Amino acid sequence: MEGKKYNGSCFCGAVKFTVTGAPVAMGYCHCESCRVWSAGPVNAFSLWKPEALEITQGADNIGTWHKTEASYRKWCKTCGGHVFTDHPKWQLVDVYAAVIPDFPHQAGVHVHYQETKLRVKDGLPKFKDIPKEMGGSGVTLAE
Repeated sequence: MEGKKYNGSCFCGAVKFTVTGAPVAMGYCHCESCRVWSAGPVNAFSLWKPEALEITQGADNIGTWHKTEASYRKWCKTCGGHVFTDHPKWQLVDVYAAVIPDFPHQAGVHVHYQETKLRVKDGLPKFKDIPKEMGGSGVTLAE
């Protein structure tokens, strides 16, 4: 993945971007905020360093909203399609796996599994909240 570019966009294509290289982490988030935001039972994430993301079209068409200072959620003002979430505390941006069609998403963890609405038996670690190195408890739960 090193140096490889992947193209992504919002639902209507008004916002386009590339991510370059490899993400810092990939997985599935089960928290209520991500579930409600994505309108699904789980959200596939890929966390990147901000410099790996380049907006190539429609930067002025990106809206931002935040419920907490931990997550600044971004969407296309035209179609409402969700594209990323900035996480300033971690200096990372979550580019939703669903909006990077050719990216080979390979989840390594499940986070906020204590809030899950969809039990998954895939052998991956299921963190109660988030890994300890990111400020969480580091506690894992059984599948």
